[in-house]
Amino acid sequence: TGIGCVVTVSSRRIVPMVRRRTTPKRMDDSVVRANGATSTGVERTFGKDEIIVSKTDTKGRITYANDVFIRVSAYTEAELLGQPHSIVRHPDMPRCVFKLLWDTIEARQEVFAYVLNLAGDGAPYWVLAHVTPSLDVGGRVVGYHSSRRLPTKRALDVIRPLYTSLRTTESRHRRPVEDLAASTAQMGEFLADCGMSYDEYVWSLAGQSVTV
Repeated sequence: TGIGCVVTVSSRRIVPMVRRRTTPKRMDDSVVRANGATSTGVERTFGKDEIIVSKTDTKGRITYANDVFIRVSAYTEAELLGQPHSIVRHPDMPRCVFKLLWDTIEARQEVFAYVLNLAGDGAPYWVLAHVTPSLDVGGRVVGYHSSRRLPTKRALDVIRPLYTSLRTTESRHRRPVEDLAASTAQMGEFLADCGMSYDEYVWSLAGQSVTV
């Protein structure tokens, strides 16, 4: 299926290998989000030392947004608080990635993921997200904490074609349950080709040392 994986052991780099040509919609093409915002296609960035921080309740509704999140998302604090975190979801994000994220944190485990977001003024922006469950004194999950950093260009050079391929797979199915199952299966095959778990794959792109 669309994208394969080539692992260069000496440098521990992973690069995509195209097995057949497709002509999927580009991620930076004009898209319309559920709340009416239209993507400008002009990506926004933020400082390498900056961290976007947010907290949500167990339903994913935003309970805290730091100044960096407010600035980059182009929403006011009042516009963010109480809203589902999907307010910044970009429609070109593969659904299978969000399923993996939610499955992991609902199992009380942390997860790292590359995510494409869409700001309120239409600017898309990429983040490397770290999401963890928040527990009360009794050990019950009361919400989720997310910290997002700026991804490296090397990582995005690999993630972009992978996510485009996953979205293309999803677009071939009319029923949500079918498109999610198809892209989830493709992601599983991709990781199997890499010989890595999802966490190992993300960390290898982030420049961390992994054994392959």
